[in-house]
Amino acid sequence: MNEWPQGSSNDNRGNRYGRGSADAQPEGARVMRQVRRGEPSAPPYGSPQQGGGYGGVPQQPSYGNGNGNGYDGGAGYDSYDSGYNTGQVYGGGPGGGGPGGEYERGPRRAPNWRKRIKWTAIVVLGVVIVTSVSTYFWADSKLHRDVDLSKVIDRPAAGSGTNYLIVGSDSRQGLSDAQKKELHTGSAEGKRTDSMMILHVGDNGDTLVSLPRDSNVVIPSYKGSTSGKVYPATGRTTKLNAAYAEDGPTLLVRTVEYNTGLHIDHYVEIGFAGFANIVDAVGGVTIDIDKGFKDKYSGADFKAGKQTLNGEEALAFVRTRHAFATSDLQRTKNQQKFLAALAHQVATPGTILNPFKLYPTLGAGLDSLTVDKDMSLWDLGSMFFAMKNVNSGNGKSMNMPISGSTGGNLVWDKAKVKTLVDELKNDQTVTVSGN
Repeated sequence: MNEWPQGSSNDNRGNRYGRGSADAQPEGARVMRQVRRGEPSAPPYGSPQQGGGYGGVPQQPSYGNGNGNGYDGGAGYDSYDSGYNTGQVYGGGPGGGGPGGEYERGPRRAPNWRKRIKWTAIVVLGVVIVTSVSTYFWADSKLHRDVDLSKVIDRPAAGSGTNYLIVGSDSRQGLSDAQKKELHTGSAEGKRTDSMMILHVGDNGDTLVSLPRDSNVVIPSYKGSTSGKVYPATGRTTKLNAAYAEDGPTLLVRTVEYNTGLHIDHYVEIGFAGFANIVDAVGGVTIDIDKGFKDKYSGADFKAGKQTLNGEEALAFVRTRHAFATSDLQRTKNQQKFLAALAHQVATPGTILNPFKLYPTLGAGLDSLTVDKDMSLWDLGSMFFAMKNVNSGNGKSMNMPISGSTGGNLVWDKAKVKTLVDELKNDQTVTVSGN
């Protein structure tokens, strides 16, 4: 009994390729049937219609036209040709290189712009944070925190808002002989205060009050900045700038607080060289001069009108006093006007957002500033923006109210000064007018 499937017996297999034929005649390509395009696909493997399959293995097609002979484009001819003429040599089924195969290059995916924008924003934010932190520590390290306000004794109570004592000294430190001549600073030893201002920063407007250096004040008891010795009060009166000349910043702060009753929170000082360097670093400062004037002592020679001053010209502008009838009062007004304009120029986007201006300006300013030990960069920035507000009309600038003079010194109007100080202490809008 023949146990092989019907199409698998030796009597029936004929010249079939791949069926283990024992015939002497070699198996040729003619026995490989093909299925003509468009005809029904082959029946299931091993079905009787295919002549049977060995153990379910499909019958191999021939190249003929259904009867096993010739290349006449018979059934199945186009099956092997299919895809060849179009370059799809490997067929198109799953796993092949044709359509639907794993080697097929699919359509190019559109870029994910949302993801790109997200990562770009993260990178930019990271750069900004790193740059900002680095700049902060660099700038903070350049501040000269040399003034210790804890040495000031018998201080008045602090009020609302923040009070800065801003001092411009005539220090020539760091200037060469040629620079002293160019800037008309002279060659006097030591240093004195050329300008003194109180800047109040509060919620009800910022106020800049100039203290004329010739103001007549009482020198109170004080603690020596270097000796630590307490010097008792003697009732001595003198010009305000003499306090600085006698024992530096701490005695000046003590004298201002004693004669006004206003608590000073921070101290800021700048010398001649630093002032000129800041102006040059920012590219000059534009200011509108009401009336032209000349002064051979300061080197000033200005015409009326709007103009941009460089460092040398700016220094001459704020130092001039011999050209005015009310020398010290007019000079303090010019100083207020220029410092407010300088702060406005420093705080503009053209300076802050331009590293080629910002870093030279910061470097020039911070190198030349002397501040108290508790001063932070935040406090310094608050001071500059408050001065900008004063310049833009959102604050008030004035001289200390004057009632007269004695021995060439200016006498403050005590009633107005008390009102002014009370308003500043309580952070109220200032109603007092100055000279």
